[in-house]
Amino acid sequence: MRKQVADKKRAKEPPLSEENPAADIEAEEVEATEPHWKDQLLSVLRAVAPDAFERLAQRLLREAGFLKVAVTGRSGDGGIDGIGVLRVNLLSFQVLFQCKRYQGSVGAGAIRDFRGAMVGRSDKGLMITTGTFTPDAKREATRDGAPAIDLIDGDQLCDLLKQLKLGVTTEMVEKMTVELSWFDEL
Repeated sequence: MRKQVADKKRAKEPPLSEENPAADIEAEEVEATEPHWKDQLLSVLRAVAPDAFERLAQRLLREAGFLKVAVTGRSGDGGIDGIGVLRVNLLSFQVLFQCKRYQGSVGAGAIRDFRGAMVGRSDKGLMITTGTFTPDAKREATRDGAPAIDLIDGDQLCDLLKQLKLGVTTEMVEKMTVELSWFDEL
């Protein structure tokens, strides 16, 4: 049954040949297009060394307005990769951060472990990942009665790097259109 459907679909499609060069161009364009920029960026981020990813988080936080950002990540760091101070008007907040270079999802257990490492050190945490957070992890991060942990997933991380122009450049393309009707009214 599937083979019959596929055969019918193929029969309706114009063959790729000299008689139909547009079909050839369309096929080539599909093959030649680059992956989405966020996918490409996340692949690069997942391939960097753990300490380089921590330094990237440090730079990101500095560019976002944090003061005194330091990477503490090393073996035996107690689950804390770095610390920074965020000043908002007259108030300053000490923020601990943890970095996770994940392909998949960060679960609630990682949030609980990070919160446990924060106890006695800070009331504010930030977890940055190249992956995603499970719904349970998101609920755990904002659980009532526990210090809140802000979450930055891979998609948000890409947007922040783009916004702060850290390793991502944006090219604006200017397109001109001649409005023929405007000239008709002269």
